[in-house]
Amino acid sequence: MDMRVLLISALLGFVSHVRAKTDSNVCISANAKTCGECIQIGPQCVWCKDPDFKLSRCDDKESLEKAGCTLLGVENPRGNVTIDKNKPVTNRKIEGAANLRPEEIIQIQPQKLTLNLRSGESQKFTLMFKRAEDYPIDLYFLMDLSDSMRSNLENVKNLGADLAREMRHITKDLRIGFGSFLEKLAMPFILMTPKYLQNPCFPNDCTAPFSYKNVLSLTNDSTLFTQEVSKQKTSGNLDSPEAGFDAIMQAAVCTKEIGWRNVTRLLVFSTDAGFHFAGDGKLGGIVRPNDGKCHLANNMYTMSNYFSLSAEVILENTRLPAGVSISYVSHCKNGVSRKGESGRTCSNISIGDEVKFDIEITAKGCPSNGNSETIKIKPLGFNEEVEIVLNFICECECHKDGIPNSPACHFGNGKLECGICRCNEGRLGRLCECSQNEVKTDDLDANCRIGNGTEVCSNNGECLCGTCECKKRDNPEERYSGKFCECDNFSCDRSNNKLCGGHGRCECKKCICDVNYTGSACDCSLDTSICQTSNKLICNGRGNCECGVCKCTDPKFEGPKCEICPTCSRICTEHKDCVDCRQFGMGNKRDTCDKECRNFSVTAVKTKDDLPKPNDQPHINECKERDTNDCWFFFTYATKNDDKIEVHVAEDKDCPAGPDIIPIVAGVVAGIVLIGLALLLIWKLIMIIHDRREFAKFEKEKMNARWDTGENPIYKSAVTTVVNPQYEKH
Repeated sequence: MDMRVLLISALLGFVSHVRAKTDSNVCISANAKTCGECIQIGPQCVWCKDPDFKLSRCDDKESLEKAGCTLLGVENPRGNVTIDKNKPVTNRKIEGAANLRPEEIIQIQPQKLTLNLRSGESQKFTLMFKRAEDYPIDLYFLMDLSDSMRSNLENVKNLGADLAREMRHITKDLRIGFGSFLEKLAMPFILMTPKYLQNPCFPNDCTAPFSYKNVLSLTNDSTLFTQEVSKQKTSGNLDSPEAGFDAIMQAAVCTKEIGWRNVTRLLVFSTDAGFHFAGDGKLGGIVRPNDGKCHLANNMYTMSNYFSLSAEVILENTRLPAGVSISYVSHCKNGVSRKGESGRTCSNISIGDEVKFDIEITAKGCPSNGNSETIKIKPLGFNEEVEIVLNFICECECHKDGIPNSPACHFGNGKLECGICRCNEGRLGRLCECSQNEVKTDDLDANCRIGNGTEVCSNNGECLCGTCECKKRDNPEERYSGKFCECDNFSCDRSNNKLCGGHGRCECKKCICDVNYTGSACDCSLDTSICQTSNKLICNGRGNCECGVCKCTDPKFEGPKCEICPTCSRICTEHKDCVDCRQFGMGNKRDTCDKECRNFSVTAVKTKDDLPKPNDQPHINECKERDTNDCWFFFTYATKNDDKIEVHVAEDKDCPAGPDIIPIVAGVVAGIVLIGLALLLIWKLIMIIHDRREFAKFEKEKMNARWDTGENPIYKSAVTTVVNPQYEKH
């Protein structure tokens, strides 16, 4: 169990390290030049404003602190949420709440917030909605009065009292109204003859055609509703679609004429036909789109032209600023939670139910003007809304403390801000030390980087007017080099605590190995003499010499030089001394036989023909070896499970006949005499040559011992001659 916990902890630590490393790379690769640019990369990126900090200032917090940035020098502004208005939702059961005016009833909380947004950092808040008991309702019934709706009209006439009675169970403050619609008064929708305009249903009796009519404005008198609906008659038109959308538009925008209050508004739309599409009005010469305004005179629609409606769907929130996103998580009744698009809604909410929405707002970057924006969130069908002010964090706090014309910026050529210099016009460089006329590019640091996302001068030097000047090391033997200071001669791999293993030199962080050495640290010798055996073969011819170590290619062999083969006949030679001493009391191990050969179990047989054969028992080996007397003896061996070596030895040895001693002695004597004479002759010849060289050298030195005449270099004459310069003139 402890091991599993340890492994999980190690894995989490590794993932965190990789994630932190990735975040660090993102911050550096963005190549932010100011604190404001840095904090826009993401919430993980922070800025070091210490004036003496030499590394990349934009990085993750952990990396900057490890690099030496002080805690006070880290600039890391964070976003937050401030609730500006937070009145509780209304509870109508509390004393005095029952008499509240509609505009005093609160169903959504909070009402106003201020969000400070940093790029990539989400801000969350919770919005609570509660349907208030006995909340006022305005109900407007909009009906198609084409002749095909004649039977439905009779039902609506009887609907007023029933509808009012049922709605009283929901609210005591109910107002009800009625409107009707037919078709646009234009061909080819309506036949524009005088007779048709009087009675389009001839020979039946019906009312004159119309587009939209507000029959009864909103009222709390249900009896009046029934009376007015009872007076209505159907009418007729030529085509199947009706002008229902015109009627809905007028019923929605004619607030004063309809009598809408700032409460819950319900519109019941009743028709048995389809509707006109945008552009259908052109058939009747209606080319101007609806303007979205109220056009009622005496409760009759007076305008057939209309402007096109916006194609934008109005959601719960108003249009978001560019780069701002919003997400919802709803917590509905019975513990049901929803995310994504479904997170905007809660179903089956009854009066008095309370639901909550977790809202998350995220900004990506800053708006171009950097100004605050305001958005509003409201429940569909309700007039209450939440106002949210969005402030964007585009600059760091240290931006406000900048020092114009700071001496730190090359004699006042820039503004010292957040630890860096913002150069005046015409000046470039980290310290504004360069003139724009002297360099070809504005981004001098780009000339000092190997690529995007890399450190300036590989973090081993300073960029001076677009050229890297490498740092000096305390050890004069250690140097940085390269166009971007990317090379050095001390960061190569080491072996035995020596740079390049002591067998090479370090160039640009790579070892250049001496002859006969290879490897990243020059620790692999190519000299195969280490692997040679006495027979001059590499690894006994059974393997390859890799870095001075034998790698056996024949799987039967093992050992430092592939010399050991447990299953080969060579094992006979290794065991012969123990067999010789245990059976015959002879051999090289006769003095240490009891110690070195105690695991041998020896059984003697008369002749070699009596020895066990491989067919008689498994894992048996036959051996024939020569002893110190040059006699052959025969034995077999087999290794048992208890590491005992079972040996059977033939008592009879096979010894060769003795040598002829006289020729051997005569040959030895003759050899000694001849070798002695040869050595004397060689010595005499060497002495003659040496004497002749010495005599020639003596003669040469005698010839060179003659003196030449010459002057004394330190002699000075006593006579001095002076010439009169006026002598020639006279």
